[in-house]
Amino acid sequence: MDNATKPRSDTNPDLEANVKKPSRPNYSQIHAKAFPLETYPLPAFIPHNPLSALRIIYLVLSQFFFPPVSHPPVLHKASFSSSTRSVNVTDPVAIRALWENGFFGKGTLSRSEPTWLEREKRRRGFEMMETAEEVTNRRREERREMKKERARKERELVEEQLKKEGKVAIESNGALDSDRDQNLANGEIQELKRLASMDRPEAEGMDEPTKHGLDPSSSSSIGITLDDPDAAKADFDKGSPELQEKLELEAELIKDQEHLQLSYEEAFFLTYGLGILEIYSEETHDRISNLDLLKLFRQHSYFPTRSSTLQPDDPFLLSYIVYHHFRSLGWVVREGLKFAVDFLLYNRGPVFAHAQFAIVIIPAYQHPYWSETPERAAVTRKKARKSWWWLHAVNRVQATVRKDLVLAYVEIPPPGERDGEVAADVEDIGKSLKSYKVREFAVKRWTPNRNRD
Repeated sequence: MDNATKPRSDTNPDLEANVKKPSRPNYSQIHAKAFPLETYPLPAFIPHNPLSALRIIYLVLSQFFFPPVSHPPVLHKASFSSSTRSVNVTDPVAIRALWENGFFGKGTLSRSEPTWLEREKRRRGFEMMETAEEVTNRRREERREMKKERARKERELVEEQLKKEGKVAIESNGALDSDRDQNLANGEIQELKRLASMDRPEAEGMDEPTKHGLDPSSSSSIGITLDDPDAAKADFDKGSPELQEKLELEAELIKDQEHLQLSYEEAFFLTYGLGILEIYSEETHDRISNLDLLKLFRQHSYFPTRSSTLQPDDPFLLSYIVYHHFRSLGWVVREGLKFAVDFLLYNRGPVFAHAQFAIVIIPAYQHPYWSETPERAAVTRKKARKSWWWLHAVNRVQATVRKDLVLAYVEIPPPGERDGEVAADVEDIGKSLKSYKVREFAVKRWTPNRNRD
C-alpha cells in the first residue's frame, strides 16, 4: 500500500485503529488449475490399505459408464482481426477464466494481467486493494530510491576521505561546495514536493469527497444530496453506509475498456489443443474452423502476409510446435520478447516466481530432402545458421536476469504432396504436427570465478 492510501494518523486515531489492512489475494487458490478444464484425477493407491483399490475401481467404473464433463457448457469466444493481426477476447468471464487457469493472453492496457478496471477504481478511490502490477511498480520505485540513497552515501564517504587526505580543499574551493550544496538542496526540495503531493488531492481546490468522485455542491443521480462539504467530508471519514453504497454504485458504472489479447500460439492451442475456444472472423462474423485457422495463422506469421507458397518451416508452425511441446510438459509458456528470446518458461506462473528458462527456436534441416540440391542446402544453412556473437549476446542477457538458456531445435520434415499444405480434413492436422521433432539443448554461460573446479 502506498502513502496515498495509508490512513492519516492526524485525522482520527480511532478510525485508524479500526481500519483493516486489505489482505493479498490467495494466488494459490485463484490459479489452482493449470488449464481452463475440469479434471478428475484418481486417488492414490495405498499398498497397506486394500480398501483404496476398491475406491479406485469404483471411480474408474463410474467414470466409464457416466463420463464426467471436462469442458465448460458454453465455449469461450474470441475474434480474429486481420488488420491488427491479433486474437481478442472481450467477454469478462472468458478473460478471467483464461488468465486465472493457465495464464493465457495479456491485457491490452496492462503489463500482463488484465487489471485496468481494478486500477481505475483504485485511482478514483473506490478500492483499496493493490493489484499485482501496482505492487511491482512500488517495489521497483523503492529499489530505485534505495540505490539513489546508497549512491549518495558512497559519494559523501569518498568526498570525506578525499578531504581528510587533503586532495580536496575544504574551504578554499567554495564554488565546488556551493554547487554540491545547491544540488542537494534542490533534491531535498523536490523530495518534499513529492511527499506533499501524495497527501494533496489530485487537483487544486479539490476536497477529499470530490477527489473520490463526489460533488458536494450538486445532487447525485443516485439520490444522495451533499449540500455541506464539511459534512460530506466528515461522512466520508466516518465511512457512512449511504456514502459507501454510493461509492459501490459509482464503481459499477465504470466501463471496462480492456480486453484480453491472445498470441497465435495461445489461440490455436486453446482452439485445437484444448477445444475450449471458438474464434470468429471480425469482418464476416463467421466461425473459423481449425484447418482454416491453421492456414490463417501461417499466412499472417509472415510480414507482409503471404497468400500462398507456405512451407513446412513457417514461423507459426515452428513456434507452435515448441509452444505445444512445453505446454504439454506442464510449463506455463509466455512471450519472451523482453529478454530477446522466443518464449519464457514458468514453473507455476508469473505471479508466483520469475521464469526459470528462456527458449530460443532454431530450425534443424536433418532430413535428406533439404540437402538434395546445392541451392536447397544453401537456403537451409542460411536459415539455421547462428553466429557465435549472437549466442554470446543472448546467453549473457539470460545470465544477467538469472535464466537458463535453452535452444529448442525443431526438425523440419520434408514438404508433402502440396508443398507443405496439410490435407483437407481436421485429423491430418495432428498427423502433420507429429512429423515434427523437438530437441532441447541447455546452454549455460561459463565464468571462471564461478565455475572453478
